Amino acid sequence: MTIRGNVALVTGASRGIGAAIARSLAAQGASVAVNYHASEAAAQGVVADIRQAGGRALAVKGDARDRGQIEAMAATVKAELGPIGLLVLNASIGFPMKGFLEYPWEAFEAKLMGEMSAAFHGCRAVVPQMLERKGGSIVAITSGLARNPGWGFCAHSAAKGALEGFVRALAFELGPMGIRVNAVAPGLTLTDATVHLPEKHKQAAAEHTPLRRNGQAEDVAEAVTGLLQTGFVTGATLPVNGGGYIF
Repeated sequence: MTIRGNVALVTGASRGIGAAIARSLAAQGASVAVNYHASEAAAQGVVADIRQAGGRALAVKGDARDRGQIEAMAATVKAELGPIGLLVLNASIGFPMKGFLEYPWEAFEAKLMGEMSAAFHGCRAVVPQMLERKGGSIVAITSGLARNPGWGFCAHSAAKGALEGFVRALAFELGPMGIRVNAVAPGLTLTDATVHLPEKHKQAAAEHTPLRRNGQAEDVAEAVTGLLQTGFVTGATLPVNGGGYIF
């Protein structure tokens, strides 16, 4: 499974980590579908960047949690770019940061179900296209908080932990069909999603890594593109946290 000449769908790719992944895949020769839910202008900006650099890209609107929308999106990508061989599950599902005793079940359920429905429906829509191609590669973006939780992240940790379990189950089932499934678990990564964090928290996270810095979206993109084309790795979760698991 190579990136060059392949068709990739990246969910939640209008900004941050998703946008970096889309640009990286295009730079390596993939035709890239840039999914967005509400941020059309940002998604079109990513597409424009890719095309200006000589790549091939398409912006596709759709709520990754909605089965009908994700199926329609996958069909559009196939018609416009060709059968999808690479899938990156990156759609972000928002959640409130609250301690468990104050956490409303409705918010917890929305995060857990949103995370899993986006992964489930995304794979169900795309895997048949991979089977047509007799192979494919899927990478899900999870989080270091799945294994090392922090205060206020009970829903996020639970949802990403479930996603990692889903990745391993799919790797087991789809491996004989030539489809690999892996995950990337970023640590604190500097994007618009983390811009609100106090500087002292970012510095503390940086000091907790041997590399003494926070992650960048491009660090995650590099790991994702590597896993997408590494032929004998499946069911794995790769931490991209500057070595933070050492401590």
